[in-house]
Amino acid sequence: MAGQKSVYPFTNFNFDVQIEVSGLNVTKICEGKFSECDGLEMTMDVKTIREGGNNGSQIRLLGPVTYGQVTLKRGMTPSSLDLWDWFDAQQQALPAQLRGDYRGKATISLLTPDGKDERVRYVLHKCLLTKLKAPPMSAGSGVVAIEEMQLTYQRMTIERGGGIDA
Repeated sequence: MAGQKSVYPFTNFNFDVQIEVSGLNVTKICEGKFSECDGLEMTMDVKTIREGGNNGSQIRLLGPVTYGQVTLKRGMTPSSLDLWDWFDAQQQALPAQLRGDYRGKATISLLTPDGKDERVRYVLHKCLLTKLKAPPMSAGSGVVAIEEMQLTYQRMTIERGGGIDA
């Protein structure tokens, strides 16, 4: 049909990761590509209350929201040690610093098939880097810069990108 816009499905193999931490010398510490991302999740607890004398129904109340832990695997980042420096700064920080200074903001953007526009942006607020794993050292393999990293976060927001059809 002439003039009708093509709608592409969301693809999960084309995404970008950016992390910013204000308490370090370098604010933007990661602009990377990873082959896997898992743990973008929100779960809302539900509390059930029984009303006395009403045996036919129950009352459901919304409870607190819990968030997952993001795991990124097999990633390439610019040649720097900023992620390692962030991890080191966290382990040496005072508890007061961990409440704010060394918590990051991670943005995971799902891109259009051509990689030019964002479809969806997951913004992870107040992140801590809880695992950072280097790849195995082997002269015969084409290793990646980061084998695995995990981020814990306090809150997640989801934003529409410029490449999404409204």
